[in-house]
Amino acid sequence: MNAMTSEQLLVEEFPAATPSLRLSVVTETWPPEVNGVSLTLSRLVQGLCARNHPVQLIRPRQTRVDQALSHTGYEELLMRGMPIPRYPELKLGLPAKRALINAWTLKRPDLVHIATEGPLGWSALQAARVLKLPVTSDFRTNFHAYCEHYGVGWLRKPMVSYLRKFHNLTSLTMVPTRALREELMQMGFERVQVVARGVDTQLFHPQRRSEALRREWGARPDSLVMLVVGRLAAEKNLDVALRAHAAMQAHHADVKLVFVGDGPLRESLRQRCPQAVLAGMRKHEELAGYYASADLFVFPSLTETFGNVTIEALASGLPVLAYDTAAASDWVQSHVNGWLVPAGHEDAFMSVAVELAQNPSRLVAAREQARARVAHQGWQQIALQVEALMLQAMEQLPGQTGSVGGQLAVASESGQRLFVKR
Repeated sequence: MNAMTSEQLLVEEFPAATPSLRLSVVTETWPPEVNGVSLTLSRLVQGLCARNHPVQLIRPRQTRVDQALSHTGYEELLMRGMPIPRYPELKLGLPAKRALINAWTLKRPDLVHIATEGPLGWSALQAARVLKLPVTSDFRTNFHAYCEHYGVGWLRKPMVSYLRKFHNLTSLTMVPTRALREELMQMGFERVQVVARGVDTQLFHPQRRSEALRREWGARPDSLVMLVVGRLAAEKNLDVALRAHAAMQAHHADVKLVFVGDGPLRESLRQRCPQAVLAGMRKHEELAGYYASADLFVFPSLTETFGNVTIEALASGLPVLAYDTAAASDWVQSHVNGWLVPAGHEDAFMSVAVELAQNPSRLVAAREQARARVAHQGWQQIALQVEALMLQAMEQLPGQTGSVGGQLAVASESGQRLFVKR
């Protein structure tokens, strides 16, 4: 057993913590809303519930008839909300500090986890501070980076200032990549921990490849199918995908472009590239089939905190062409299971696209390697790591009992539990 500083570390993969933690999870987006935050957070919550941690989910009411769910180990508390400008299908939680203080006074959680930094998240942070509850947070969306894409670049500095203040008031902030941790720490964020995202490796699988689906797209056996998955919006940098498609068409007889997702740019994309397949929103098995049936996943976004679609594509056996940012930096091995180009270098992006069109056998070789990189990145492992970080946060707040067996839980980047023996 190796020594680390003056303390002894015990590393153990072990069952759920005893006693279980009563968790309040606060979010302003949740399924059936379709976005990376809602989908990955719901999988994390499922993982925590599976590890015997009762979860109270606090979110805005999505429709007038929305009903709070409640079953063993899980209950919802619905709050007031309003549509987000330009994203009317999503809701923004309204301030609710007093309501949360009342709710948590009646039924006190062991820890509050805040997934979004809107008015509801801020209210939860303030209520938790009044009640002296430990708080952890996620940094899931680069709101400050979006400012440039929506013509409000002057908001970037105030947005960074708000986000820094928000997260520095929590015990720790979880981010999905090492690069994002470094970026935030350079901006003055404190106590930032890396927690990777999981992927459903049973759902997203190469065996879901469908020749019938390819025929629906108009693809022949020798066609190359480029796939783009995500919101059809300015911050996704979709012009680069259109340019890459045009560049590949100039060097290959038959290149198809398929978009999965919806958003404000849908009609513009239809007009600019009428031959593209605009498949709209696809979920679950349908989406998995789209990944597995394409030949190249193109991800040109520069504003992602992670980019869950990247590891979904890899798990489906689909090689990735992306900028060297976010999830791609951690999970794509250039010229092995995909191709990375320096962030913002569009000419390099086009050069790789042309090279692949000229040498499609490289796509076949990368396809064989794509899944191996993420095959063991399941959500149970992620839930284990988050659980350990939550216990660490409880230890840091006086009066809390977050230790297990007299040992302090510390997280490792591998997802294992590390215990510092007292």
